[in-house]
Amino acid sequence: MSPLPAADLSRLRARLHAQPEVGLHLPHTQETVLAALDGLPIEIRTGRALSSVVGIVRGASPGPTVLLRADLDALPFPGGPRHACGHDQHAAMLVGAAHLLSARRDQLAGDVLLMFQPGEEGHDGARHMLDEGLLDATGTQPIAAYALHSAASGPLGTFANTAGPALAASGSVTITLRGRGGHGAWPHRTADPVPAAGALITALYAVVNREFDVQEPVVLTVGSVHAGTQATIIPAEAQLDATLRALSDTTLERLAAAVDRAAQGVAHAHGIRAETTYRPGYPATVNHIGEADFVRDTVHDLFGPDRFVRTSAPALVSDDIGRILAAVPGVMTSVGACPPGRDPVTAPGNHAPDAEFDDAVLPDGATLLAELAQRRLAAGYSVDTGASGAQDQET
Repeated sequence: MSPLPAADLSRLRARLHAQPEVGLHLPHTQETVLAALDGLPIEIRTGRALSSVVGIVRGASPGPTVLLRADLDALPFPGGPRHACGHDQHAAMLVGAAHLLSARRDQLAGDVLLMFQPGEEGHDGARHMLDEGLLDATGTQPIAAYALHSAASGPLGTFANTAGPALAASGSVTITLRGRGGHGAWPHRTADPVPAAGALITALYAVVNREFDVQEPVVLTVGSVHAGTQATIIPAEAQLDATLRALSDTTLERLAAAVDRAAQGVAHAHGIRAETTYRPGYPATVNHIGEADFVRDTVHDLFGPDRFVRTSAPALVSDDIGRILAAVPGVMTSVGACPPGRDPVTAPGNHAPDAEFDDAVLPDGATLLAELAQRRLAAGYSVDTGASGAQDQET
């Protein structure tokens, strides 16, 4: 059990939950994390361009570095920010791990780098922390990186990961269709962008079905369509916003090019112009096979084999942990936090306004993070990659 009792972890999570902040600048969240780490034998650094916190637990013996990561930011909702993705739990679990590791410094053969990161929800906080020298903070580059992510619709207390590609590369595109407006009674005197927008949506979804192998998952979702102000006025412009997802950066680039080609073709057919603006998001998250197996084995030892599931299907959501795992072998592992009384199959998932996360997972999450760091430091610079594990189903 963590030196920080379960009740204290829950109270910490409640404080973070009550003060949700969005983006890269989270002053109240940073203050709460710093207060929770105060008094521990940890070197603390804060970010220059963002409200990050970096902690270093120095082991009694020299050795490599292992990185543990938690994100901190909330989600924007119409009624105000809300922790609907479990980041408040992630922060509490990493604080719990920090307390555990601080009590075990004499058993650590190396250093543990604690990464408390703002701006995961679309603000690329990981990139900012990398730019500020995160991986050089201890004096040696990390040999492994681990992160836990709460799942509001995951069976309570069950850990799961994928060996290999785990989360999608992402990007977004805005398509502006420019025509010629006029009165709704005389459409023949205009170049109406509205029917072009409708045709373009259909064409975009056809691109996914006809240009990409069904065994190479890609997702294109048009989430926003805007045109016009009144029923009697044909607008001069229509705008579509879409998210793009793929399991490799190369495939994502192909998808973005196909979107632009479809937009230009539909616009030309309707006698209007199309302008596309593509914004790259996060790279794909690829879990290192050996590290995924290492997490599995550690969960088995700590909690029993029934507490771990090896998933074979990647998720098409994105996370900027992919930037860390592109530089450091590691793994993102989920932990089910669906409250008792809710069916994980039908429970609202992460990002839903009514998502709920049970704090019963906090002590086990903190214990697992600390144990992963301690065992990985003891293993030194190599972990047996073993079999791919990509097709295994373990429960």
